[in-house]
Amino acid sequence: MTELSISQMQLADIDKVWQIEKQSNRFPWTKGNFEDCLKSGYRTFLYSVNHELIGFSVVQLVLDEIHLLNICVKPDYQGQGFGRQILNHVLEIALGQTAAIVVLEVRISNFRAQQLYLSMGFNEMSVRRGYYPAEQGREDGVLMGLELGMLSQLGQNLL
Repeated sequence: MTELSISQMQLADIDKVWQIEKQSNRFPWTKGNFEDCLKSGYRTFLYSVNHELIGFSVVQLVLDEIHLLNICVKPDYQGQGFGRQILNHVLEIALGQTAAIVVLEVRISNFRAQQLYLSMGFNEMSVRRGYYPAEQGREDGVLMGLELGMLSQLGQNLL
């Protein structure tokens, strides 16, 4: 598998990040969302293959929780294991921060992402009604979590 190069997102990267976000999501974050994350000190990472930016992640540390706010892989690179590599990086960050749990929301219609999260040990915690904008009003979000103490108990080398 191709190894990812990882770097910190900077304000100068937002245009490139936003292009990937727009290509990947029908209801993308705005440039302002990314700027706000950087200004607020969230952990923001870029992932590249052969010097080409192919994805990013945005992570917020809240007490002993890691909130995965956004994870995205450029459409041409989806389905090749890069999402799993990025998620592994986020879990490494969480373990390094002595966090107890990683939480995220995912669209109820995003089965591919849900399958990735389930395969990595995440569990459905609840459904947030009307959490996301949708073509016809609002779409539910699935709140998922992974207790980091469970990584060793899963008997898998996830990282």
